[in-house]
Amino acid sequence: MTSGERARYWQYPELPGVDLLHARYVRKVFARHTHETFVLAAVTEGVEAFHYRDDLVRTGPGQVALVNPDTPHTGHAGVPEGWTYRTIYPDAEIVRSIAADVLALRGSVGFTSPVVDDPAAARLVVGVHRAAEEGNALAADSMLRLVTARLLRGHGGQVSPLPPRTAGGRNAARARAVLEDRMVAPPTLERLATDLGTSPFALLRAFRDAYGMPPHTWLTDARVRRARRLLDAGTAPAAAAAAVGFTDQSHLSRHFTRSVGVPPGAYQRARGTGGRVS
Repeated sequence: MTSGERARYWQYPELPGVDLLHARYVRKVFARHTHETFVLAAVTEGVEAFHYRDDLVRTGPGQVALVNPDTPHTGHAGVPEGWTYRTIYPDAEIVRSIAADVLALRGSVGFTSPVVDDPAAARLVVGVHRAAEEGNALAADSMLRLVTARLLRGHGGQVSPLPPRTAGGRNAARARAVLEDRMVAPPTLERLATDLGTSPFALLRAFRDAYGMPPHTWLTDARVRRARRLLDAGTAPAAAAAAVGFTDQSHLSRHFTRSVGVPPGAYQRARGTGGRVS
C-alpha cells in the first residue's frame, strides 16, 4: 500500500455475517461500487468524502457513514492528511432482524441518510471493533446490536425499491440480467441495445437512472462482488479472476483493491484469521 496507509479487513468468528475494516487512507480512491451488505463507518481521524448516488458528502470524527446494500458510492480523502476509520459490514439479514425486533419493521429496510452526526453511535462502532480484537464476543455482539438499533431508530425506515415501470427501466433490468448471465463474455453495448430493441444511448441513460452507474461500471462491480464470493469459498485469486471475466489476476487485483480497499490475496488470507494487512 501507499506509504502511511494501512488496512485490516477481517472477520471475527463470533460475529458471523459481519466483516470488519480498520484502515488509514491518504491517497486511496475507491471506485464507484456497491456492497451486498450494509456499511456502518465511523471516522476517527481526518475526513472522508464520498459520492453517494449523485451527492458528494463528507464524514469526520463523531459521525457515522451509512450505506445500504446495492447503493453506488465512492470514497476518497476529504482533507490532505486523509482519514482513519473503523467500518462494520453487517449482512442484510442481521439488520432486517434487528429492525423487526426493535421497530416492528419487516421486509426491505435501510438507512435514510448517508451521514449522521452521532458521537455515541460512532463510539459504539469503534467499540465493536475493540471488543472483537480483544476476543470479547458478548461485548462485540451486544454493541453491534445496540448501534444498529440506535441508527435504525433515528435514521431508518422502509426503503423498498419501486419496480421498473417505464420501458427504459424494464430494458435496464433486462440488460442487467444479460450482463449477470454473460459476465465472462458480455455483449457490446450496441449488441445489447439491439437485442433489447432500443438505442445504445437510450440504454445508457436508462441503466444509469436505474442502477446509478453505466453498464460497464456496473459489470466491473458485479465481477468484484462475485470474485469475493469465490475467494470466500477458497478459490485462488487467479482462478477467481478467470471465472468472473477479468483478463488475469492483476486485472482483478486492481479493481478489487479500488472497491474493497485491500488486494484479493490479502483479503482472502485475512478473513477468518484476524490477519493484518498493511
